[in-house]
Amino acid sequence: MNKENNKLGMGLGALLSSKKNEAEGLVVLNLSQIEPNKQQPRHKFDQKELEELASSIKNQGLIQPIIVKKLQQDSYVIIAGERRWRAAQIAGLHEIDCIIKDYNDKQTFEIALIENIQRENLNVIEEAKAYKKILEDKKTNNEDIAKIAGKSPSHVSNILRLLELDQKVQDLVISGELTMGHARALIGVPNAFEKAKEIVNKKLSVREVENQTSKYKKNKKPQNQKDPNIADLEKELSTKIGLKTSIHFNEGGSSGSLTLYYSDLNQLDEIMKRLKR
Repeated sequence: MNKENNKLGMGLGALLSSKKNEAEGLVVLNLSQIEPNKQQPRHKFDQKELEELASSIKNQGLIQPIIVKKLQQDSYVIIAGERRWRAAQIAGLHEIDCIIKDYNDKQTFEIALIENIQRENLNVIEEAKAYKKILEDKKTNNEDIAKIAGKSPSHVSNILRLLELDQKVQDLVISGELTMGHARALIGVPNAFEKAKEIVNKKLSVREVENQTSKYKKNKKPQNQKDPNIADLEKELSTKIGLKTSIHFNEGGSSGSLTLYYSDLNQLDEIMKRLKR
């Protein structure tokens, strides 16, 4: 992996402050020369937030340039900063400060993903679709995506499972009427949309929904087939503590047990030392 790819895992801040960017310097481009990235993971832009950002740009100017990639002679596509580009148009600007980068399609998409996730602009469905697109297009896995996004593998797995829901239920999550917790409880539930409407109308808590839908979760998988979310948690724990782990949930799903496995007495002794710290 080259140095530019390593910066992706360090977050957007590392990218924007890199010495390479400083060496490239700023260019001023006409807004009409720039187009949004069709692969941008974020599809919904809050109009009120855009207008507030536009007001700030009018009063304070554009504090941070956008990052673009050259397409043709006088044509560029946005890598990071589509909100600023849209707000600049609302503010009535004709030109905008830019940094031109020569990223490939994979890097372009990853940077757009990092920008949106780190700045909490994506809703969870958009985030899930972005992860899914990387999985399908880049032939990668949940762990690689987790590193790119700065999330845990279990978080990525949980987010991706939301795409199993009916589109009408996903729309309620996008609109903010359902939380991620509510949505997760509806995965695998028959007539999930009807249940979702009941949640919204009655303002049910996540715990209430989990209790009501728990019967659909029981015996759904063969006993020898572990839930992928639990498997991800086990793997994450094993990596952090250096021991094989096993997680078992009781029937209600709110309690259970965590088992640590050791290979010899020396390893057991090391576990005891850690617990006494």
